Amino acid sequence: MTEAQAMWLIQNVSAQREDIVALCAALVAAPSVNPVGDTRQVADVVTRALKDRGITSRQEHCEATMPSVLADIDSGRPGPHLVLNVHLDTMPPGDESSWSQPVWELTRTAGRLYGLGMGNMKGAVAAMITAAAVLSGCREQWSGRITFCAVSDEVVFGDNGAAFLLREHPNLLADALICGEGPGFRRLALGEKGVLWLELSAKGEAGHSSAVRRGRSASVRIAEAVARVDALTGLTGSLPPELAEMAVAAGEDPDPGLVLTANIGTIAAGTFVGQIATRATAEVDLRLPPGVRTDEAVVLVEEAIVAIDAVTVRKLKGWDANWTPPNAPLTRAWQRASQVVVGEPATYAIRLPASDASRWRKAGIQALCYGPQPTWSAGIDDYAEEAEVLRCASLYALTALEFLTAG
Repeated sequence: MTEAQAMWLIQNVSAQREDIVALCAALVAAPSVNPVGDTRQVADVVTRALKDRGITSRQEHCEATMPSVLADIDSGRPGPHLVLNVHLDTMPPGDESSWSQPVWELTRTAGRLYGLGMGNMKGAVAAMITAAAVLSGCREQWSGRITFCAVSDEVVFGDNGAAFLLREHPNLLADALICGEGPGFRRLALGEKGVLWLELSAKGEAGHSSAVRRGRSASVRIAEAVARVDALTGLTGSLPPELAEMAVAAGEDPDPGLVLTANIGTIAAGTFVGQIATRATAEVDLRLPPGVRTDEAVVLVEEAIVAIDAVTVRKLKGWDANWTPPNAPLTRAWQRASQVVVGEPATYAIRLPASDASRWRKAGIQALCYGPQPTWSAGIDDYAEEAEVLRCASLYALTALEFLTAG
């Protein structure tokens, strides 16, 4: 990639600022909260946006209410296959009365774009559509092909988005993937923590509440169990040798990407206040840093609760942390693009929440995560910096151009 090519590309993105903001507004106005995960409206927005930019796309679905959008951009010459991946569904807004900005419409103020999903990840959707259009318009400058892939059912690790598409289209396991999931703070996520969902179940003695004995009800047992599992938060993992330089770049001690967290997501117990609870359950979400495998984490939980009578553990789902090395071709391409767009190399991170990029990494595909999400994760008053959305579009496009012209 020449300096002239890079400057042309950045100027091309900059000239589309108002179109990008308008696209963000249309994306935010198309609700796609998961659960229930209905992405029909937002998929139509993406399809129209691609068509308006000269790109033909198609919608595919496993569940009719959860379409994903695919588009193929082929240079006509042999070369690598790169996937540009984003997701269409968003987390719920939480308590809407806590928002200081409208939830379902874009607010453009003080350099920020507010609205549900702007950080995670409709800002990245707009940036990735822009990058795909720019790359489509300069096909003569690169070789190989690009697949734009905007999926449903991501925020709950569901099977109706990327998992479905990978089953239907094994060729989506391409040479590399850029994912629009941001680790926050303008860092580049080489990988992400593992995920382990567990169900704790407790049994207790039956009887009237007046006859309860200390420590014998299922409610008390599950309460003690979740307290002991909660105490696992703060355990640290370890970086593999190929990520050793990340420890220097992180600037935090310990780096949050190396800390195990255990969230008690749900608790249910008993049937009536006047009866002893005979059954109780809790669902636990552990995020596992490099150096702590899922099987090891299950043992940690089992050991934490072993002294509590009548409590068992069942694994719901999970996978280990995974990552792409700093010396991978895609990582090197990103760092060259970062020098041009940002003026310095990106700081590496292990992303705290999970993303679909892990599906590709598990298959041995190099995958990076970067997006306009400003902090650890989205929440009340979800927003993205307007300039960062444009910067993401330039970084996606320049990295793709670098990767697809490296040979």
